[in-house]
Amino acid sequence: MPLLVLASRQLILTGLWREHRFSLGLVATIVAIPLIQSIPLPPAVWTILPGRDQMVLALELAGLEPDWAPLSVAPDQTWRSALALAPPTALFLAMLSLSHVQRERLVQCCIAAAIAGIILGVAQLASGGDSLYLWNWTRAGSVTGFFANRNHLASFLLIALPFAVIVGAATLRRRDQRTSALWFGALFAGLVVVTLAAIRSRAGITLFAPVMVVSLLAGWVAAGRGRPGPGLLVMVGSIGAALTAVTVMALPPILARFDQDKPEARFERWPLIAEAAQNYLPLGSGVGSFDAVYRSVEPLEELDSTFFNQAHNDYLETWLEAGWLGIGVILAFLVWYFRRCWTAWKAPPSREGDLQRAASIGIGVLILHSAGDYPLRTVTLAVVFALCCGLLELTQRSAQRT
Repeated sequence: MPLLVLASRQLILTGLWREHRFSLGLVATIVAIPLIQSIPLPPAVWTILPGRDQMVLALELAGLEPDWAPLSVAPDQTWRSALALAPPTALFLAMLSLSHVQRERLVQCCIAAAIAGIILGVAQLASGGDSLYLWNWTRAGSVTGFFANRNHLASFLLIALPFAVIVGAATLRRRDQRTSALWFGALFAGLVVVTLAAIRSRAGITLFAPVMVVSLLAGWVAAGRGRPGPGLLVMVGSIGAALTAVTVMALPPILARFDQDKPEARFERWPLIAEAAQNYLPLGSGVGSFDAVYRSVEPLEELDSTFFNQAHNDYLETWLEAGWLGIGVILAFLVWYFRRCWTAWKAPPSREGDLQRAASIGIGVLILHSAGDYPLRTVTLAVVFALCCGLLELTQRSAQRT
């Protein structure tokens, strides 16, 4: 909260907010949705909203009169969701007013956190027990690092990957005599390949190839868009060596993760979620209310010892919880994203441009992963996402000044 206040004050006093009106308006809309859904409404209003007939019937059977209630069917979860937006919002606002050196240090912190997560993941795999897991519901034997879910660790590594590769390749453009960043980028890329094989996240493995290709392309741009030199070839070679080692030593267990005897449960449940979303349109059931809504429509034959806590598709879950306004925000964000990507990738190589192109790849990782999971509902990934969005938004400032 102090960072949110200080960053907002800095943007207002310097007038920088005028250069980012669209993105700031988009952030304000995202924050406003759960807050509006938490406002109490009179019984004459909320009882006629779509999807509330069962709630009204329950009150009638209990002999109670409807009282004031918010739009959300799970107001406590909606309020918690609004509070969870504070960290990423604060960091996004701060990124717009920090210096380039400070932004670089934040990126370095993310890469360092990724390495620390890898080290913890190796220790978790070697221990064989559950003593090194930070979350008591994480299954022992999985490589999760600081996360509770292997998929989220994989996404975090894929976000850090383009930053390490691009910053390392940029030393070739600057003719920097210190090649430590280049060697670090090469080694980090190879380490990510091996770690993804140990994590065995299907999303991470699927996304690795496109992320690596685009990262190398951005690395070529950062190196000056010339003929690939020995430095870039060393980086490609390290990745190839890591892939060869993984293929020889760990390919069967990886393929086993994709060999399922029965259809994926999340795919079978998506039509049921879409049908439930239709009942709450156009306003939605309330941000964070998925669990309560799904329990009310879950078929009895699917009840077992597990529970389906998220839709594993953030776009579908947003449609359920925020209705058409939520889908409109997603579309507006995609418009912003592609416009900023276009500006970032056509710009000449520079220290800021290198980070902006890396950030565009990191955002793309989470956009794609959100189609089959819920990475942005993890606050750590939401904060890293905000960092990347802040970097990419700065392309607007650079374009205006040129």
